[in-house]
Amino acid sequence: MQLTLLKCKLHRACVTHAEVDYEGSCAIDEELLRLAGIREYEQIQIYNVTNGERFTTYAIRAAAGSRVISVNGAAAHKAAPGDRVIICAYAGMSEQEARLFKPALVYLNETNRVTRTGESIPAQAA
Repeated sequence: MQLTLLKCKLHRACVTHAEVDYEGSCAIDEELLRLAGIREYEQIQIYNVTNGERFTTYAIRAAAGSRVISVNGAAAHKAAPGDRVIICAYAGMSEQEARLFKPALVYLNETNRVTRTGESIPAQAA
């Protein structure tokens, strides 16, 4: 059996740009891509914490160190600069692989600087 698990996420990234007149995708600072393990052109899910929108697109590289999170094309209607978003990528794996797998969790502040990283999410009390 093949399972789909969270591979990695950028938690509470802050959207810096929303560019409708663009080919599409989401430009992400190259350093953040590398830290999370998101590949250029990889499918990503974006969950907009600010307005509740959820959408699928793909990642492209923004300049390293720029702290850019730019939602482009049609998706720009679903996010605005200043919105906080969770950017996730998922991976398919066997049950055996899933038992050993740990996701890359990257937590960001309002300027898209890393505040911490992790491999697990604590149990939720409520």
